[in-house]
Amino acid sequence: MDNFIYETPTKVYFGKDEELKVGKLVAEFAPKKVLIHYGGQSAKKSGLLDRVKKSLETEKVSYVELGGVVANPELSLVREGIKLCQEEGVDFVLAVGGGSVMDSAKDIANGVANPEVDVWDFSLGKCVPEKTLNKGCILTLSAAGSEMSNSCVITNEQTGEKRGYGCSCNRMNFTIENPELTYTVSPYQTACGAVDIAMHTIERYFCPGDDTYLTDAIAEAVIKSTMKAGADCIRNPEDYEARANMMWASSLAHNGLTQCGRNVMLVVHQFEHEVSGMYPEVAHGAGLAALWCSWARYVYRANISRWLQYATNVWNLDIDFEHPQRTIEKAIDMQEQYYASIGMPTNLKSLGVKEEDLETMALKCTRNRTRNLPGYMTLEYEDILEIYKMALIR
Repeated sequence: MDNFIYETPTKVYFGKDEELKVGKLVAEFAPKKVLIHYGGQSAKKSGLLDRVKKSLETEKVSYVELGGVVANPELSLVREGIKLCQEEGVDFVLAVGGGSVMDSAKDIANGVANPEVDVWDFSLGKCVPEKTLNKGCILTLSAAGSEMSNSCVITNEQTGEKRGYGCSCNRMNFTIENPELTYTVSPYQTACGAVDIAMHTIERYFCPGDDTYLTDAIAEAVIKSTMKAGADCIRNPEDYEARANMMWASSLAHNGLTQCGRNVMLVVHQFEHEVSGMYPEVAHGAGLAALWCSWARYVYRANISRWLQYATNVWNLDIDFEHPQRTIEKAIDMQEQYYASIGMPTNLKSLGVKEEDLETMALKCTRNRTRNLPGYMTLEYEDILEIYKMALIR
């Protein structure tokens, strides 16, 4: 087991009606003014935004609003949010929505607190935020895990670049998680969420590291629970227990718990960022589903024993000791079939990705051939391009 630091400072308020406490929770930070940050119309139509504002008003907390966050949060809105906060004297950011809203809120909070730095430089890795504003969130979509993660992913719509960065400043002070707030999430977005949640842990599972059997057992439970909950939520959108398990899995899958002792980089996420960076209409979870199985088929021979563990412990397969590769390939096939069963794509072509864009995506993924993607098998430009090609026509 490798050395690691496990940091989870975010306080979680989980369960029915917990969002009604938001005014009291925010008031504990004695803010001068709060930015309520949200996405489209669903927060308004559902009445959630009104409940949030009423709760803040009851505690005499002043606020301003900024909506308009899209599925792949855009740099231009982050810049607008920073300017608004500076003009209004905002010192607390409250995200009401899913991962995109939370990531946008994180970047705004970092940008306001570090005015001497261009906020896009954080995403490019040129510098790290030294401070941030206090912030909290009300989760309305189980998917990205941003409510407890240290990550933030933003798209520069002018350049088509989608970049993520991780740091302690990206941690929320608190998250409110009421599974009932996800009842109205569409089957497609529910399925995208199930893919993204599980993938946060699946990718960690296949990062280098030895003797992590406790971490592995936690990871396997999160993966299996997420896939079950996702399917159950699609069958019955108001299944509280399924929604609750999926929401809690969202937080556990991306808060660092399922990577302890392993050397982590989410490689398939790097692939997908280039897809939805060029095709912003592609939902992140759908992009991951379209890519993962091709990546798996390309790399699994680099660590047969690890993949056999996955096949037996996650997919309950008996090992064919004479042909162990068949066991692994069957497990990958079963995961692909699961994606199809919940309405997820299993190739890039179905997402509208064009063959002529694959080389550009591979170049962007390797930063113009200046970086390789690590793992049990190091992936260079040619490998990445080949996986994109496999995923296009699979």
